[in-house]
Amino acid sequence: MNILGIVVSYLYIGLAIIAAKGFEKKGKEASRKFIHIMLGNWWIIAMYFFTNVWFAMFVPATFIIINYLSYKKGIIKVMERDEQDGLGTVYYAVSLLILTIVSFGIFKQPALGLVPTLVMAYGDGLAAVIGKNIKSKRYKLGESKKSFAGSITMFIISSLLIGGYFFFNHSTIFWASAHWPVVSCLAGFAITGLEAVSGKGTDNITVPLSTLALLLLIG
Repeated sequence: MNILGIVVSYLYIGLAIIAAKGFEKKGKEASRKFIHIMLGNWWIIAMYFFTNVWFAMFVPATFIIINYLSYKKGIIKVMERDEQDGLGTVYYAVSLLILTIVSFGIFKQPALGLVPTLVMAYGDGLAAVIGKNIKSKRYKLGESKKSFAGSITMFIISSLLIGGYFFFNHSTIFWASAHWPVVSCLAGFAITGLEAVSGKGTDNITVPLSTLALLLLIG
């Protein structure tokens, strides 16, 4: 199953990259965000196929190298900006590698890394898409320019994902009560703020790893 998992992983990632070309007519950023979102689904493949942390680590580890080479040489043009502004694609793979080590290796709970991965993929990805396509005021924190529409999207998605994790993984009276939505919204607000101040692609590190830390801390 582990070897098959590597094969399926590469096939899925390859198909996502090919499919992203269909979004290039809407702009390079559209194709980039399509890949950004779709690659988050890799974690579901990992949960199904991998039983050994070393095999699970292999895919994100190799993509750290592949993504860096693409950043330098433009190998996978569909996921690169015309003007590079950071190692976002490399940080994405680094985060997946760290999440894999923690979830599959240290805690031996593959599902632990699902929510941090989806928050990075869907929260950050859709925030950029919606922020670009819906008119709203923009603001600047540090070096990053964000829109209120994008930040609200990030907040909603991260809060729902974290809330879902707590609701389905805790059966105590505390989490069965009205407290878990409040805690989830506070966590979502913190992650949204962190994403807003993370420039040059570093949100692909800060968002998933801070989400993981919150799950471990609160859980």
